[in-house]
Amino acid sequence: MSHTLLAGLSRTTEPRTMLRRFLVLDAAVTGAGGLAYASAPGPLGRLLGVDATLLRGLGVFLLAYAAVVGYLGSRPRPPADPVKLVVDANVLWALLSLVALVAWLEPSKAGRLWIPAQAATVACLAALQWSALRATAGQAA
Repeated sequence: MSHTLLAGLSRTTEPRTMLRRFLVLDAAVTGAGGLAYASAPGPLGRLLGVDATLLRGLGVFLLAYAAVVGYLGSRPRPPADPVKLVVDANVLWALLSLVALVAWLEPSKAGRLWIPAQAATVACLAALQWSALRATAGQAA
């Protein structure tokens, strides 16, 4: 991903600030989804055609994950290894979402649209974070 594109998306040319902003964006999006799944699993389950118990569990997990990602994003210099784990977790989430869609979930029409959309969002966040992390590698420590 080009530095110019990253700078435009993050509204800065400073790689560490880019990385921090992409981590905070991930935490906000993930936290919002987690809050929705944890607080309204019944209605969302009916809308998406997904088991409410599964959504509640995912919601609790996502809230904890968002807290960790938000903490990393709050650091002046997010450490590379934990950020790599976030990127890996996001890629795994995106892939598992698609596998679940075809292998064992039987979602509604809304769910068949939502699941790949959220998987694509998470994959895009992973790509932004990875690109910004690589850009920070060129900076002096």
